[in-house]
Amino acid sequence: MKLNLGQKYWKRANDVIPGGTMLFSKNPDLHLPKLWPAYFSKAKGINIWDLENKIYKDIFLMGIGTNTLGYSYYPIDNKIKKSLSKSNMSSLNSIEEILLAEKLVDMHKWAEKVRFTRSGGEANAVAVRIARAYSKKPNIAICGYHGWHDWYLSTNLSNKKNLDNHLLKNLPIKGVPKNLKNTVFPFEYNNYKQLKKLVEEKNIGIIKMEVERNDIPINNFLKKVRELCNKKNIILIFDECTSGFRSSFGGLHLNYKVNPDILILGKALGNGYAINAILGKRDIMNASDKTFISSTFWTERIGSIAALETLNQMEKIKSWKLISNIGKSIKKNWIKISKNHGLKIKVQGLDALPNFIFNSENHNAYKSYISQEMVKRGILASNTVYTCISHDDKELRNYYDILNNIFKDIKKCEDGKETISKLLIEGESLKGMRSK
Repeated sequence: MKLNLGQKYWKRANDVIPGGTMLFSKNPDLHLPKLWPAYFSKAKGINIWDLENKIYKDIFLMGIGTNTLGYSYYPIDNKIKKSLSKSNMSSLNSIEEILLAEKLVDMHKWAEKVRFTRSGGEANAVAVRIARAYSKKPNIAICGYHGWHDWYLSTNLSNKKNLDNHLLKNLPIKGVPKNLKNTVFPFEYNNYKQLKKLVEEKNIGIIKMEVERNDIPINNFLKKVRELCNKKNIILIFDECTSGFRSSFGGLHLNYKVNPDILILGKALGNGYAINAILGKRDIMNASDKTFISSTFWTERIGSIAALETLNQMEKIKSWKLISNIGKSIKKNWIKISKNHGLKIKVQGLDALPNFIFNSENHNAYKSYISQEMVKRGILASNTVYTCISHDDKELRNYYDILNNIFKDIKKCEDGKETISKLLIEGESLKGMRSK
């Protein structure tokens, strides 16, 4: 009886849905067991209404990074509404996918052809299939998070901790064919020596990496990777599902002036509508004709319509600049508040995707406490913010005031004057798999 309505539905979900949800990051037990609202009825801007019509300010995941323009952005939704009366699907193709492909190629002068999917995991799998179809060396060196498919998780077959430093720890791999062992090899960001050794010893034909997540490239790391690929005839894939449209119009690699052979864009591309893109050089992308890559719902047109209007709106208001400036302000305030209370935190990430880590063995428990106290006050928050244009100064000032009091309590715990387990309603920190 003490559970909120969302948590009651969460109990029902676990009876009929394996894992309770389709997306790991939306598991409410990751954020605040028995207290997280879990389900929404509607959303607008940064406001989310739960099933009991309580409004929460999303100063956290914003659709797991999909909504840089905010929820229910009228110009995009209006385009979709107008298209629905003409049908989303038919036995023929939609012209919008041509228009979107041409737009993306125009934005990326190095690219010549584009394929579309509806999810980031699919897009990563498609990129890998195309690259392997083109390359005579199928082994892959990876750096970063690239989804849930067999090809990626297979690296944990040789060492179950291989992916621990690539966003998610302790990823289970039951069901991944064992014959994929030693086909995918991880390397650390900025560790060029390690990557070069992999290339020399593991017959690497593909290097697949995020351009940047928490660390900036040092010692011309990205340029060295590109030069290595050129020298060894290796296909370079940049996964910008997360970083795309947060620091530039089209991808972070444009800022560094280092072009890949294949680029993956997703999440923010449709501002909440399902659309991902795989861009590449003509000869490499044409290798898709030598293998079978096909899916019914990759041809629905809502995603393409949403992406075209999203790109139009982004370009018009320079959204990547707006959200980066918001993120810079958030970073500065985190540092200011932590210094005021003598707490040591590490602030990192893209400006538009800031996060921080407590320099404490109680990091996860403190994250839970932040979420707990924020939820009480109608805010969804933790140690990460996917910024959007609707994060205005008024809402952020209120967030900082609350966070200041939370950090005051955390300082007491660090000084031994309070115990975090007593402050947490559940009395324990979160356990199991956690995103960093």
